[in-house]
Amino acid sequence: MANARVAEKVSASKQKEPLQKIMSSTAAIYSEKTFPPFNLARLLRTVFQPKSGERVCILIDLDDPREITDFAFLKNPENTIQRNAYEHFYQGLLRDGVLRELQLEGGEMFAFKKTGGSNLDLPDEAFSTDGRELSLSRDIYPNYNLILCISTFSATAPLTAFAKKFGFRGATLHGLNDIILRTGLAVDYNEVSRCAEKLRLGLTRADWAEIDFEIDGKKHTLRLELDKQEAQKSHGLCRGGPDVANLPAGEIYFVPTGAEGEFPMKYEDGTIGLMRVSNGRVRRADLIRGEQATINAHQRKLESDPVTGELGELGFGTQELPPSGKDIQDEKILGTIHVATGRSDHLGGHLTPEKFADAKNATHDDILFSPTKTPEINVSQVRLCRDGETKILIENYRPKFMRELLLQGE
Repeated sequence: MANARVAEKVSASKQKEPLQKIMSSTAAIYSEKTFPPFNLARLLRTVFQPKSGERVCILIDLDDPREITDFAFLKNPENTIQRNAYEHFYQGLLRDGVLRELQLEGGEMFAFKKTGGSNLDLPDEAFSTDGRELSLSRDIYPNYNLILCISTFSATAPLTAFAKKFGFRGATLHGLNDIILRTGLAVDYNEVSRCAEKLRLGLTRADWAEIDFEIDGKKHTLRLELDKQEAQKSHGLCRGGPDVANLPAGEIYFVPTGAEGEFPMKYEDGTIGLMRVSNGRVRRADLIRGEQATINAHQRKLESDPVTGELGELGFGTQELPPSGKDIQDEKILGTIHVATGRSDHLGGHLTPEKFADAKNATHDDILFSPTKTPEINVSQVRLCRDGETKILIENYRPKFMRELLLQGE
């Protein structure tokens, strides 16, 4: 593999290699990979292995969910995610005959109001394309076997809870764009699952992980305690009991039991702050560059609702995919790493929405580090210790031990 040859050339003496050079070689590698055309029937068949007669529907989010009536939302050019849901999923099921091909029933589309944040609880009110006001818990969750949620903000946490309550299976595909359609949703998820399991077995039951970050010539280290927990995988297959797949998939993750140290974080406005971590939570944010007002607002949130700073996830990408500009795909790229703050119950953690001081803060916020998302920040090394042996998983955004695990048995 091209990535394997590149990774082998990266030595410890090159850890300070300019990030621009790393980004250039990474882009060249990913541009070599080709993908088959997106095929909705293949995706649904692979992910769900649906049974004849199962009912499927699509959920989208809108600023005003009533605009789903007669598909009025299509008139707004800003509704690109929802348009993709309509053109490639709704029309795919009905116009292109995927319902008939897979012997499924339904195919309806419904809308709910945008939540405004990642993994916030969903409103119960929804609307149909003929303008009827409905209840998700009364009219939709109990009456469909497969629910595809294509939204602006991630709905994985709340939808997973509802899946377990009502017995359906589903998939969340927030931020859906053309690159994701052509690449992350066009892959063979049987192969994605096989590779994810290889990595999971190689990383599971680890003691701790350490991440070295470099920015402006300074190094910062974050240590996360893993306490020999079983590593989990997001692999795209949802064929058993009630559950929700997050697509695109391809991730190994842990729910840390503790954390200490510091790490840089890039805010939406481009400001970069240094997060000071103790006892598993971000306690203080200091300005590295950008707007002090952004840091101050975050600090006020940490002080008024401390659980918002809790580190509830450590995740590693497992796939060779091109950057899409959306975290839902870019965090699945091999060589990237992310941590997350906030809600963790959908991952097996203890932090549920009712433990937040303000329900609007009960989000699960991924903090992605990648050459394209955070070019100012280099992840110079990621180490993982298991049974007294420490392995270098990633150096300068290039997989090391993770690549070795993938090549085993090839």
